[in-house]
Amino acid sequence: MGTDSTRTAAPTGKRAERNRQAIVAAAREMFTRDGFEAGMDLIAARAGVSKVTVYNHFGSKEELFTEVIGLAMGEAHATMAQVRTELAGTGDARASLLHTARALVGAATDPSRLALRNLVTGELRRFPELARAYQEHGPSRSAHELGALFGDLCARGQLEIDDTELAVLQFFSLTVYPHLIAGSIGAALPPDLADRLITDGVETFLRRYAA
Repeated sequence: MGTDSTRTAAPTGKRAERNRQAIVAAAREMFTRDGFEAGMDLIAARAGVSKVTVYNHFGSKEELFTEVIGLAMGEAHATMAQVRTELAGTGDARASLLHTARALVGAATDPSRLALRNLVTGELRRFPELARAYQEHGPSRSAHELGALFGDLCARGQLEIDDTELAVLQFFSLTVYPHLIAGSIGAALPPDLADRLITDGVETFLRRYAA
């Protein structure tokens, strides 16, 4: 995956920023609907700009797709940042973890994010750098944010965690990963089962890490 190093710098200014946002929004819609085969000409038409304008902002389809992935994952991280703020004064570890799990599951099961995640998986052989970009923008940052939240709870004496990396993987496994497995085959967990997965997963986690 590479960009054209000879192209001029990306346009700047208010109009250019509006065009860029329109391009990214159109690309997300087209990639979600048609997969990576979505044409740049269709993306340009959907954004209401010329194809030249698209390439002025993004040197390749891979670069545009990476931007779409990064912004989609950024939405999930903004959710986690909000969760940390909301839980700053909470003294109930169970309530904190339930709130966190539901926020994570909500982000993970967002239809457009699921479609993009599956698209990345389907393009691993052709574009391995897309997978690396997704890992950096998505799972790695999510793990960091969750680890920071666990640190908050430990600092308040609500949890006792020696190995944060392991605890993060365990929490994801108990609450989020089953949704990703179901989503990879175009399915979804029934709401009642999804709720039991969260509540029982949190109870299991607390039996291991509650202070």
